[in-house]
Amino acid sequence: MHIHILGICGTFMGGLAVLAKEAGHRVTGCDANVYPPMSTQLEAQGIELIQGFGPEQVALNPDLYVIGNVVSRGNPLIEEIMNRSLPYVSGPQWMGEHILRNKWVLAVAGTHGKTTTSAMLAWILDDAGYAPGFLIGGVPMNFGISARLTGQGADSEFFVIEADEYDTAFFDKRSKFVHYHAKTAILNNLEYDHADIFPDLGAIETQFHHLVRTVPGIGRVIVNADEAALQRVIQRGCWSEREAFGAAEGADWALTEYDDGSFDVLFKGDKCGTVRWELTGKHNRSNALAAIAAARHVGVPIAQAAESLGRFVSVKRRMEVRGVVKGVTVYDDFAHHPTAIATTVGGLRQKLRAQGKAERILAVLEPRSNTMKLGAMKDALPGSLAEADLVFGFGSEKALGWSLGQALATMGDVASAYEDLDAMVQAIVKQARPGDHIVVMSNGGFGGVHGKLLEALAQ
Repeated sequence: MHIHILGICGTFMGGLAVLAKEAGHRVTGCDANVYPPMSTQLEAQGIELIQGFGPEQVALNPDLYVIGNVVSRGNPLIEEIMNRSLPYVSGPQWMGEHILRNKWVLAVAGTHGKTTTSAMLAWILDDAGYAPGFLIGGVPMNFGISARLTGQGADSEFFVIEADEYDTAFFDKRSKFVHYHAKTAILNNLEYDHADIFPDLGAIETQFHHLVRTVPGIGRVIVNADEAALQRVIQRGCWSEREAFGAAEGADWALTEYDDGSFDVLFKGDKCGTVRWELTGKHNRSNALAAIAAARHVGVPIAQAAESLGRFVSVKRRMEVRGVVKGVTVYDDFAHHPTAIATTVGGLRQKLRAQGKAERILAVLEPRSNTMKLGAMKDALPGSLAEADLVFGFGSEKALGWSLGQALATMGDVASAYEDLDAMVQAIVKQARPGDHIVVMSNGGFGGVHGKLLEALAQ
């Protein structure tokens, strides 16, 4: 089958393209922004990419058009496809019907931590010899790729997928994850997000309950016991096995934390394993607990899963060290929601304190998600950055629709906002000193600011 993918350079659709090619299909695709790293990954797979959504692409005459959720009515190629009554389907539906059918699907849902938890779970299963397939919204360092059909030399029945609550397509407003039919589902956390498509938290809770409804009776829902929103979701009805993790009383899974970031895994009150690793933050320990619980559902012993996580090497753009120049470390992190920003900065602060270090954290932020642009989270920014010593924000009032400088004003001299990237780089470099940690946070490319910072620091 020849499929032509619209919106191919998104993390989900790019991963789908790799899987389709691996499954033997001919794959072509187009997007408005064909750029690395996804374009490089796709071209290395022999997938032909076209810049833009020109209607002339129907001349490719594919058997099926697979539509990403970035594409909407009015798009010239979509209009041509519809006017000609050509066959099209959403990416998640195609994924569910062609890749996930007859697989034991382990789906990871939640406002935060989906990518990291999916990567942890895939690594635990791979290290245990299960050779799972996976589709993850980032590049796990243990694998070097964001998607694969199955492990090398194996035809695994297991597939780990990052289960996004964002809508499916312009013609299907259900969340993506309802198409995956998970047998093991992690509900990691739930906060208000995606203000461009959800009016309130209750609307997202409804979508999460749709996910719960799709898990079979022999399946298992692994839910964060500390999240009130998830408790409301489960109270609407759950027809599967259920296990809870967290600090709440009665949770099946808990942990005992140590100062160095390691922790014991407790199942029903009994210590069953210890995770010793380099990752920081309460959020990562919680992610790990959920991944261990999910792996147990398919038969991986708890102690073995904990030991595997000692060799887990996070995900690109999750506190990824981009370079160290003159004693200044520059990190890249995907955080863009206030809670994620707080856990990223707070996790690094906790690690430095545990090491007895008083080194400074310089937080560099670009609020560019749709939710941020709508201003729904701007008042929470100062609190999320409280553990940083200095804050540098980038974004114009024209692009955001609100003033970043005003949003950060309550932080006083600690924070400053810029509309010129080079001016911000120079301001950061002027303040930087040996021992500093510069944490760059954005869900986009941020104008290549990491390289600019490293180069300016070197000069």
